[in-house]
Amino acid sequence: MDNQKTGALIRVLRMEKGYTQQQLAEQLNVSAKTISKWETAAGYPDISLITQLAQILDTTSEELLLGNMPNDRQNGGNMKRIKFYQCELCGNVLTSTGNATISCCGHKLLPLKARIMDEAHTIHIEELDDDFFITFTHDMTKEHHICFAAWVSYDRVMLVRMYPEQNAELHMNLPRRGDFYVCCSKDGLFHMKL
Repeated sequence: MDNQKTGALIRVLRMEKGYTQQQLAEQLNVSAKTISKWETAAGYPDISLITQLAQILDTTSEELLLGNMPNDRQNGGNMKRIKFYQCELCGNVLTSTGNATISCCGHKLLPLKARIMDEAHTIHIEELDDDFFITFTHDMTKEHHICFAAWVSYDRVMLVRMYPEQNAELHMNLPRRGDFYVCCSKDGLFHMKL
């Protein structure tokens, strides 16, 4: 294990996930100071933590030990930092994968903050021959509906705009891994890992 390479990789992957050192430390039951030591090559993770750390950072134990960024993530890793914006005036949905100032209809937009999906916003995914049929346990009224659904992988985003007149369902051609987002007109943005 090369402490510098592994530390640098932990830092990059942690930032991709949007975790602070404290948030990562809490998931591993270690201190934020320990994470800092790993990232600055002043120490390295205990072997008993490697598997759990790899799962949290969405990589493999081998990649962590080698300190190499997986080839399929080197160019597209910034998709993990995606931010969604929605204009309250016209309903436009915009995204960014880095620091950005987004405006629409003459107003600056703030990024939507994603929460973990709750019972009122759960989805059911049924695999069909060449795509997935996704249904939502949600009303689709003008006052309260799903505005959009999005699937995000390391290198692409698939976003489907939804309207109150349609059913709470859609078809998507999804690879197995990624993050799924659902935006509710009243309750905001929800997220789950697939």
